Formats: sequence, structure tokens, C-alpha cells
Amino acid sequence: MGKPNPSRLTAYELVHQVNNDGAYANIRLPELLAKSKMSTADKAFTTELSYGTLRMQGRHDYIIKKFIDRPFNEIDAKIIDLLRIGTHQITQMRVADHAAVGETVEVAKLVTGESKASYVNAILRKISADSNDLSELEKLPIIEKLAIKYSHPEWIISSFFDQLKDWAKVEELLVANNLPAAPDIVAWPGKSNINKLIQLGATKIIGYPSGVNLPGIPSEFAPIIERRAGVQDRGSQLVVENFLATITPGLSWLDMCAGPGGKAAYLFHSLSEQDPSAKFLANEPIPHRAELVKRVVNNQQVVSFDGTNPNNFDQLFDRILVDAPCTGLGALRRRPESRWRKSLKDLKGLVVLQRDLLSSAYQLLSPGGIIAYVTCSPHLAETRGQVIDFLDTHSDMKISPINSFALAHAQGVQDDGSVQLWTHQDQSDAMFMVLFEKKG
Repeated sequence: MGKPNPSRLTAYELVHQVNNDGAYANIRLPELLAKSKMSTADKAFTTELSYGTLRMQGRHDYIIKKFIDRPFNEIDAKIIDLLRIGTHQITQMRVADHAAVGETVEVAKLVTGESKASYVNAILRKISADSNDLSELEKLPIIEKLAIKYSHPEWIISSFFDQLKDWAKVEELLVANNLPAAPDIVAWPGKSNINKLIQLGATKIIGYPSGVNLPGIPSEFAPIIERRAGVQDRGSQLVVENFLATITPGLSWLDMCAGPGGKAAYLFHSLSEQDPSAKFLANEPIPHRAELVKRVVNNQQVVSFDGTNPNNFDQLFDRILVDAPCTGLGALRRRPESRWRKSLKDLKGLVVLQRDLLSSAYQLLSPGGIIAYVTCSPHLAETRGQVIDFLDTHSDMKISPINSFALAHAQGVQDDGSVQLWTHQDQSDAMFMVLFEKKG
């Protein structure tokens, strides 16, 4: 028996653990790569193959179903994931068909045995012999066609159209969500700066004072290891920088939903440099996530309360960041499995939680204070819907237009002064942000 290629075996392990054990790709992959002895090039191949397979899973499953001889849900989960990995190499990567089939079959022999590997071999050979141009999709309704072609659930595509109102723009967004992106890094003020990161091989992100893009693996980047910088999409950097644009000396700041700590760290280190008189508190209700926040924020400034109950806090705050739990539809490019994990049922529960967090933040806000409401989702129910509901419920609150603050970014500002970023336009997560101000 041949020996499986380590990069393909690792990619299979990740895909299978994500699909069957609930693992998160962005957490589990660095762990798998750290244990391996693969070269940098092989690690890059593993990342492309595993992330790409997870992103394009819907399209791959459509193709696989054309060539199997039994119902899809009756096939061994290991075989399904092997077929997905093989199909990705055949249809989406510059891998010779014989290598895509042969190397995947070697992995199959190890993880499923000879007889099941023969089945994998037979199906992948059929797929490799086909053009896989999916021309038959042109006959389908547009949402169904785009869902298969670009591997997104139909409800997500529908939500994008609700915002963009243009199918060509929706298609641009779907394409962008499927493109691998090199990670963005933020230099934490007082700990590092972008010049130091650039000297180590990073590239400056134009318009971002602390942001760089990294062509390598973040977990092997010295400033990350030494906790002088963090992995943070430029959209999240923009949110923090916009909120910091509201700074005046001596304010009290609360990050109400701080885990796992990216925005909290940037906010904390920025305030430490810009206004040492500021008071900062990070709250994360889930204890193990609160521990992650403590790694990047002073321990004494991290608590773990239910943020929906304002009675858990013993003071009012001048600035409150509500980076609310959401569907994450804005981060589909970076979190490959997330498109398959959320549903409309999840959305309903999240909308209630977001509303409760905003209500709590209102009660904790000092007169003249500002709430920054942020989601990594462009869904109308999680963005403009929440704005309308909040302003209807709280007559002493108003939108404070982000473009009224001199140091805020001009990017993504909408007519009402809120911000909506888009992956296809801004090369970032599709972040939403609005500032609510309380009458003094």
C-alpha cells in the first residue's frame, strides 16, 4: 500500500472534523499544521485544499450526486468527505486529474480500507472524465443556479439580494466569498507598529494606520506569537478605528461581547496609548472565551457576565461596543464552513439576543454616551431592522453619523450615517456598524 500524501491527509482530517465533529476550521487547522512536519509549500496546499473544499462543498455535492449509485445520505461520511476533496482538486485546483484521483485514493485506503477506496476511485474517475461545466444550471431559477454554482445556501443569497438589489452585484459578492484571502494583521499600539511588521515581510494596507496583510501563516509570525499583534480582518480594524474616532479624555469604555478578544485588544491597547485616563472593561459571558480575552487584555479589566442583564454591572459607561453575536454572513470568505452551519432558525434567535444586548447597553449608557452596534453580517434583520427597532423603542436615542467624526473612515458610509462594508467592494468582511447617541 502506498503512503498517503501528508498535505492531502491533513486536509481530509480537517474537512472530516469540521463536517462531523463540529470543529472550526480557523482554530483546528493551525493545530493540525503545528503538529505536522510539512514544508511551508505543503502547508499552503493543505490550506487551499481544505478551506476550498469546505467553501465549495455545495457545488461538489451537486457534482458527486450525478455519479453515485445510491442516495447521498446513505453513503459513509468518510467517503463523502474524500469525494469532496477529490472533486475540489479535479474541478477547482491546478492538479492533474490522475494525481487528484490517485492521491485521494491513497488517503481513502488509510482511513476507510481497500474496498471503500475502490469505490472512491471509481466515482472520482467518472468525475474526472466529465467536463463539469454545469451548463445545465442555466435552465434553473437564478437563486437555485447561483446556490449550486457558487456553493451558498439559497437563504443567504436571498439576503444578499435584499441589500444589494442587483443580481450582478450579488454574483460579484459570491465570487469574492469563495476567493482565499491572505490574513490581515493589526499592530497593537504600544506593543508594535506597522513598520516593524513590514520589516518582517507584511504589506501595509492603504488607509489603515495599524493594518498589514500577511502572505504567510499567522501562527508562525513572531509578532503574533509574542502577542504584539493580532489576526484581524481590516473590516474589524475599521470598526474599532471608527469607534475610537469618538474619543474624548477620561471616558469609561465597555466591550460588552468581547470574546475571543480581537476588537477588545485593539481598543484596549489604543486607549492605553491615546488616553491613559480612560477606563476600559471587557465583558465576555462564555468563560473559556473570557480566558482568551485575558490573554490580550489586562486580566483585571475582563469580566464574565450575561451582558443582557444590566444589573450585572455596577456603573454606567460613556462608550459601549455591542459587537453582537450574529449569523456571520459577512465572514464567509474567512470562515469556510460557516455558510453551512447557520439557518433561518438561528437568525431568529440571534435577532432576539441582539435586541436584548442593545436594550441592556441602553440602560448602561451615560447621558451623552454612544453605543457602537456592530455585526459581521449584512442581513437586514441584523442591521437596519435592529436600527429601526432600537430607535422606535428609545426616543432619546439618535444615530450619530460616522462621517461626522473627523478621524473616522469614509468607507462604506450609508445615507443614514451607518456603515456597511462588502467583501467584493472593500476586500474585507461585510461588517455593519452604527453609532447610537443618548441625549445629554
